[in-house]
Amino acid sequence: MPWRIEALIALLAVALSGHAAQTATLPRIASMNVCTDQLLLALADPEQIMGLSRFARDGWQSAAAGDIRRYPVLSGGAEDLLLLRPDIVVASAFDKRSTRELLKANGLRVVELAVPRTLGEARQQIREVGEITGHPDRATAEIARLDAALARARAAVADRHYRVLPLSRRGWVAGSDSFVSSLLTEAGLLNAAGDLGFTFGGFASLEGIVSLRPDFIVVSQAGNHARDEGQAFVLHPALQRFYPPAKRIVIPERLTECGGVMLTDALDALTAELKRVGK
Repeated sequence: MPWRIEALIALLAVALSGHAAQTATLPRIASMNVCTDQLLLALADPEQIMGLSRFARDGWQSAAAGDIRRYPVLSGGAEDLLLLRPDIVVASAFDKRSTRELLKANGLRVVELAVPRTLGEARQQIREVGEITGHPDRATAEIARLDAALARARAAVADRHYRVLPLSRRGWVAGSDSFVSSLLTEAGLLNAAGDLGFTFGGFASLEGIVSLRPDFIVVSQAGNHARDEGQAFVLHPALQRFYPPAKRIVIPERLTECGGVMLTDALDALTAELKRVGK
């Protein structure tokens, strides 16, 4: 019947106009660094994102690098942000202070996010950005994904009481008060860095690492190729002898460096590695 078709068209027009009005009220947001890039990509509508950091398309820096060709890349300075005039600029407390202050002085709203130190702080930051973007429901869903991944990691650890040592470039060990240590501890693992006297972190010698005898070392990449001399430390013959692949848990650094939405993938990587080395 023609009147029914006309009524349906009218209802559809109302629904679409309501959606357009809702989209128009959401803030337009720009990001200043790779960590805030990841939060926006996970929580905001594409139409809200006015620009991402200059590192956004670097595949090693950003786990979402394959999805962002549609977005403008910002210079990192104040000029393009002042031209764009977004409603909100999301930045890290470690972004250049003079740039942040200049943006504020010119009337832009700058939201400065701290670097999370624990999973609890990571959850709170996801909630905060969910509120900023106008999508608290998406933040709730991301936190639920994170909690589910944590439960899977804890189940993989079970009651094994593994002692692990997070080891990276040039022998740097993430200490007991570091974010990586917090992540491992939440999963039920014990960071052996405390036995070396490290709180936040420090450089350990080959002899110290070998004599410590953790059950596993936690590294950021597998294989026998080092990008540079710093990375070559973890491929030293002494470490390869005592910590072959079966004694190494690999969690890519790009999944943990921001302490945000990529932690779900970091925990799932940990779970997969625990199942591999536990066979």
